[in-house]
Amino acid sequence: MSLVYAGVLSHAPGITGRAHLVKNVEERERFYAKLDQQRREIEASGAEALIVMAAEHFGNFFMNNMPAYCVGIGEKYSGPIEDSEWLKIAKTEIAGAPDLGRRLVVEIMQSVDTAYAEEWKFDHGIMVPLHFLTPNYDVPVIPVNINCQGPPLTPLHRAWAFGEAIRRACDSVPEKVAVVGTGGISHWPATPDSGKINEEWDREFLDRLMRQDKEALLSYTNEETYRDGGQGGFEIRTYIAAAAAAGGKGDLQYYTAELPIFAVGCTVARFDIA
Repeated sequence: MSLVYAGVLSHAPGITGRAHLVKNVEERERFYAKLDQQRREIEASGAEALIVMAAEHFGNFFMNNMPAYCVGIGEKYSGPIEDSEWLKIAKTEIAGAPDLGRRLVVEIMQSVDTAYAEEWKFDHGIMVPLHFLTPNYDVPVIPVNINCQGPPLTPLHRAWAFGEAIRRACDSVPEKVAVVGTGGISHWPATPDSGKINEEWDREFLDRLMRQDKEALLSYTNEETYRDGGQGGFEIRTYIAAAAAAGGKGDLQYYTAELPIFAVGCTVARFDIA
């Protein structure tokens, strides 16, 4: 098999952009240490490319053209699209994997229709994970967007099917591939409730995710998610797709709601590759 690593992690602009405002410095450093552990695990897997499944934030796709799924097949990408001083990540170019990306798209499309893009400007949803997982930007990246922001949203069972399609695609190529799903769990970005975290809801979702309880994971309705997890909670799709790609039980390596300045519950986890 060619999928050699699968995991999830939180992204939010505050994780880098507001790090200097954190009051609980010890907790911040514990979170950063777990992200660094994830980096080392990906390196140890021998991954030759990193798929980052994220939720795009209207930086590239808008309501005039909103794909349910999109896979990047560009030679290179640029980011962050946001102001570097705000995000505290310098603008840079990131190498893609165009040949591998095309082969993956061909296989994914055997079961799930996906858009693809040769041009992509990364926002914080991809740049924050890369800042920690490939700080030297020396691993080719294949960006993947799952629409988590512009209704009608892809149903959860289709996000699961998309993850399974990514797994089949990875296992069809000789290259070693790592995949991470990244998003928030409960969060209310760009609203008066920004900074609110529903820890109980987060932990219940993560428990289902780590147990690979497919029925429970796919039982969330959009109405329930919006009520309990905010509009940012729709990003559970990236976590669900990563779990489906892995196929094995998860190991929750870190979770905290004690860094509210980041405006998201902070998560790091990995899955067994079944």
